[in-house]
Formats: sequence, structure tokens, C-alpha cells
Amino acid sequence: MKKSLFFLLVFAFVLEVNAQDQDPKALQATAKEYTKQGDYNNAILVLNRALEKNPDNLELRKDLAFTYFLQRDYTRALEQARNFPDRKDVDVQSFQILAMIYKAVEERKETERVYRTALKKFPESGALYNEFGEMLASKNDNAEAIRQWEKGIEVDPNYSGNYFNAAKFYSNTSEKIWSLLYGEIFLNLESFSRRTPEIKTLLLETYKQFFAPANLSGVAAKSEFAKAYLEAMKRQASIVSSGVTPESISAVRTRFILDWYQKDTPRFPFRLFDMQRQLLKEGMFEAYDQWIFGAAQDLNAFQNWTGTHADEYTKFTTLQKSRVFKIPSGQYFNTVSGR
Repeated sequence: MKKSLFFLLVFAFVLEVNAQDQDPKALQATAKEYTKQGDYNNAILVLNRALEKNPDNLELRKDLAFTYFLQRDYTRALEQARNFPDRKDVDVQSFQILAMIYKAVEERKETERVYRTALKKFPESGALYNEFGEMLASKNDNAEAIRQWEKGIEVDPNYSGNYFNAAKFYSNTSEKIWSLLYGEIFLNLESFSRRTPEIKTLLLETYKQFFAPANLSGVAAKSEFAKAYLEAMKRQASIVSSGVTPESISAVRTRFILDWYQKDTPRFPFRLFDMQRQLLKEGMFEAYDQWIFGAAQDLNAFQNWTGTHADEYTKFTTLQKSRVFKIPSGQYFNTVSGR
């Protein structure tokens, strides 16, 4: 009796293990662990086993194509991904994987075709506009690249990547207003990434250039919003006559906010300015500006400032970590039409 019970338990255990072994989600999870470890051969083995039972599973196909890509077996990766655009269940990630493979083998025409097809199907994907722009910029087609990043900002205003690339682009043009605005929006959407220090430095250097008379002339302003911004900034220019420092920038920006909100409802509602105004009212605006410009200008001076303003800086960083910065739709103003 005891032997029979023992064998029944063993048999049940084997059945359970076998069932788990055939479950596509379990197999996919196992494959992902192998991929994280860099063991691509085992990941491919497991994914192929899962696909034997589930040949139409898109998630498994994507993982297999991506694993081949990581292994630099681009031929097999393309075999898995080539037909993604034809599938009814295709998603944004499917197009991203296929485009990535074409980029790896330097098939620019095919890569461009994939992105244009993807954007017809997913016209509000900020990630697709961002990656398409990066591909175009890598081929020195900067004019088309910025069009893609701008469109991504317009249709998907809370995707940070387009702001990052657009801020860098505009810093080298006469339209530095958009480098300042897009760069600061990026910092609020992506406050703690490896890209954050780069944009802090970019903002500091762009402010130094921005107050040159040629950049404040307004010639490059294409929208009524940009013209209004430049006019308000011109009125504060005397504050930086002795140089652009974190302290003088903060003074300029404080005066700008007071100027912009002379009326309770400004002409152009803008989430970034609303946030700055809130911080100013709550006594945290200087800490916010130090977080951006102080750290970029002089790290030792910044650390000394935070040491002597510990309560103020702690209050700001606590708020920063607890809030979610979101831009409402309809606040895209970089257009010739005046919006």
C-alpha cells in the first residue's frame, strides 16, 4: 500500500513538472533568465521548444528574434521577424525589433520602410518617432530627424526620448528656446537616469548662449508662444549682465514666472511653467534650480549649498520623488501657425 502511494506521488510530480515544462509562459520565463545571463544558446533552445507547441505565439517569436539579434545571428533573427508587419496582432515592439535588425545589417531603406509602416499603424507612438529620428540623424538627415522628434513630442507628450534628442538638436541652432524648454521637460520626465547629467550641463551651457543679443532677437521664433517667451526673457536679461551663473539663472527664471503669470490665466497654458510657479509658491524653486544648474556648474559648490539649505533641499527632493510630472495634451506650441 505504501509503495503504491509512493509511486502515485512520484507519478503526479512527474506529470506536474511535465505540464510546467510545456507551459509557454513558464518556458518563456526560463528563456528570459538564460538571456539575462548571456546564455543565448539555452535561451534559443527553450524558445524553440515552446514554439513547437505554440507556433503562432507573437511574444515567443519576438523573444526568439531578439535573442538571435543579441547573439548577432542576424540572418536567423530576420527569419523570425521579417513577417511581423503582416500579423494582425503586431505591436510596437515587433516593429522595433525588426527595425533594430535591419539597422544592424545597415539596410537603411528597409529600416525606414519599417518605421514608416509602423507609424501608419501606431501614429501616436513616441518611441517609434524617437527611434526613427535617431536612425535618420545617424545618417546626417537632421532636418527629417527633428521633424520626427517634434511629431513624437506633439502626439506622445510624456515620452521622454524625443525631448532628449530635440533639446540636443536645438542647442546647435538659433532656436535655443526649444533646447531650454525641451531639455527641462526631459529632466522632469526622466529625473534620475544616466542621461540626466548630460542634459543638466546642456541646459547650463545653452542658457549662457541664449542671452547673446542674436539669440534674443526673436528672428528664429516661429510661433506666438515662442515670441511671447522671448519677449518675457528679454525683460530679464539685465540680471545676467555680469554673467550666467546658477544664482543669476534662478533670478531670471523667478522674474520670468512672475511676468508670465501677471494674469491668473496665462495666454499659453504650459505645464512646465505651472510646475515652476508651484515650486516658487512653496519656497522650493531655488532648490530646484540648484538641482539643475548648481550640480552642472560646480559640484563642490552645489554640495555646500545643499549642506547649508538642508531642509529646503530635502523638501524639494521628497516632492520630486513622490510626484509624477505629466504634460496634458494640447500644449504643443512649436508650430508656424502660432500655437
